[in-house]
Amino acid sequence: MSTPAKPPLDTVAHATGTPEQPQPWAELGLKEDEYTRIREILGRRPTGAELAMYSVMWSEHCSYKSSKVHLKQFGEKAPHSDAMLVGIGENAGVVDIGEGWAVTFKVESHNHPSYVEPYQGAATGVGGIVRDILAMGARPVAVMDSLRFGAADHPDTKRVLPGVVAGIGGYGNCLGLPNIGGETVFDPCYQGNPLVNALCIGVMRHEDIHLAKAAGSGNKVILYGARTGGDGIGGASILASETFDDAKPSKRPSVQVGDPFQEKLLIECTLEIFRENLVTGIQDFGAAGLSCATSELASNGSGGMRVDLDDVPLRDSTLTPEEILMSESQERMCAVVEPDKVDRFLAICEKWDVIATVIGEVTDGDRLEIYYHGEQIVDVPPRSVAHDGPTLNRPLARPGWQDELQADTPDRLERPASAELTRLTLLQLVGSPDQGDKSWITDQYDRYVLGNTVLASPEDSGMIRIDEASGLGVALSLDGNGRYAKLDPYTGAQLALAESYRNVAATGAKPLAVTDCLNFGSPEDPAVMWQFSEACRGLADACQVLGTPVTGGNVSLYNQTGDTAINPTPVVGVLGVIDDVERRTPVAFRTEGSLVYLLGDTRDEFGGSAWAQLAHGHLGGLPPQVDLERERLLAEVLIAGSRDGMIDSAHDLSAGGLAQALVESCLGGGIGARVVVPDTIAAFTFLFSESAGRAIVSVPRSEEVRFTDMCRARSLPAARIGVVDGDALDIQGQFAVSLEELREASASAVKF
Repeated sequence: MSTPAKPPLDTVAHATGTPEQPQPWAELGLKEDEYTRIREILGRRPTGAELAMYSVMWSEHCSYKSSKVHLKQFGEKAPHSDAMLVGIGENAGVVDIGEGWAVTFKVESHNHPSYVEPYQGAATGVGGIVRDILAMGARPVAVMDSLRFGAADHPDTKRVLPGVVAGIGGYGNCLGLPNIGGETVFDPCYQGNPLVNALCIGVMRHEDIHLAKAAGSGNKVILYGARTGGDGIGGASILASETFDDAKPSKRPSVQVGDPFQEKLLIECTLEIFRENLVTGIQDFGAAGLSCATSELASNGSGGMRVDLDDVPLRDSTLTPEEILMSESQERMCAVVEPDKVDRFLAICEKWDVIATVIGEVTDGDRLEIYYHGEQIVDVPPRSVAHDGPTLNRPLARPGWQDELQADTPDRLERPASAELTRLTLLQLVGSPDQGDKSWITDQYDRYVLGNTVLASPEDSGMIRIDEASGLGVALSLDGNGRYAKLDPYTGAQLALAESYRNVAATGAKPLAVTDCLNFGSPEDPAVMWQFSEACRGLADACQVLGTPVTGGNVSLYNQTGDTAINPTPVVGVLGVIDDVERRTPVAFRTEGSLVYLLGDTRDEFGGSAWAQLAHGHLGGLPPQVDLERERLLAEVLIAGSRDGMIDSAHDLSAGGLAQALVESCLGGGIGARVVVPDTIAAFTFLFSESAGRAIVSVPRSEEVRFTDMCRARSLPAARIGVVDGDALDIQGQFAVSLEELREASASAVKF
């Protein structure tokens, strides 16, 4: 039986001569007007390889075509910051932290791949964000993650969660990177669409910053790292650009496969290459693979680029040129190297057992040209692929159900009618999936490898020592609340920033900059686009007030199953700097006799609260009010109190309110507290309200006058509510719960 003849190679010449040849543009995720525009740009129909490149680079995931009209606010409203060294537009933002040190940090999503194949989806999410940080010239030093799953008792959550956690731990642990914090949330809205947002931070000297650009005609383009395979073809770029639907297997491409040991070699190899100043430009391979790396390098440079696909090392010889260009195989980088430095570059790669191949060179033209078997299969303006994709002003409309949702306030919900019922409510909250002990997750991560972790989960922020001599360090927090954002996306986004900002300040670090991961449903739904636009507006406005610019981040759309979207979930990471990590402030109560102070104002605010969800399955009303000036004032007090030794511990108040914060501080230190409910407020409101802009601190008696004078001078409400003492949380005149009972309740929370 004869083998069918392969179709002729679709070269540029062939495409020019066959303008009417049908092409599968719709199957690749392009719209008809987008395909028409590609033909107009090229003056002909695209070749199969060009069509593949445009399809992945113009996908929602890579081009931000639905979101960039709203994201521009982060630049237009950006507050001035002397610390900003590299902002939005590069692989990651870079911030000056003093003493010649800089840090780069960024958060990205790997949501849909983690549902399809939980272990590899999450693992390669970590690997991808680590390479973004590496590509800036930095040594990666820590990771964090923000995870959201469906209902804790749902069978599919039991399938997805263990794999995701194992993937994050397996990849990060093998790389030798500490996982210093994050969050894990359960909500039925994420059923079938979990959120896996991964953050990485890296450290460098100012002079070590590298950018993604191909400059210098005649300079060589070198692909180094793993071989290119068929895994992940169309993966993140296509999968993250369509509504997730089990009935459409075409939307389930293969998920990338990670090899952390290869990545570790790639990291050390790249850092040695940087030390010897061997590259003029560098780019990691992420979504869209070679299509992205070559087009972005060429677009950011001063000339063109010529690439020969025959020189790309393959682990699957049957790959077509289109598949080579679209493959998202992991652990790969692309560097631009001057000819006289190529031999040394290749020698370092050989030393680290990293495959490295010259696949092209920078030209003095203005085109990206790619050849295969001696034939030209790509001839495009690189900017048209990488940066000049579609810009959509999608319709947006406040949903008709928003008023009804906000009108359904939690005021109608039955509250505990006795002290005993309030005590039982506390235990129920402490043992809930969201608020309970998460050590069964975090213990799977190495939090202290490298020896520079000074704070990690369950602290308010993770903290890393940057310089051993001076004690200079950075703190990071990653927070979001989809329930708040569902009630009011503008305020919800600001609350996410405020909580992360407050968490960083609570450890004693000064907040400097922001990264965000914006997780939303289908942009084709006007209600979702309204949520997205409001969240962007809210976050940009809040960053302006707090003086914390957005340095970069990620947008993840189409997070829905069928017609059911997730709650809008902006996740916000805040980076802060601390002069000396020895002055850090932990969450745990540490000294018996210390005085417990509540900072900020408590109002009757239960919209979107943990109590409303847990006790009544209710979501309605308005989220807590935001007072950004109060947040900044609170941060100043927390930072000064830490720096000047006025406080023993600090803990922000967020989900679960004061009650949850007291429990966590008591259990963290193994010491109880006696707390008095003020006469001016109901005990239930005092304990469980989620009013923002609040924190509890423990103050040594010797520092009380100095501390209260500081609060008074800044007009920050500070009420002494109790004392650190005993082996129980005693809400005087109400109830007492032993630490043992609290620990048992917390430990009884769901485990997988």
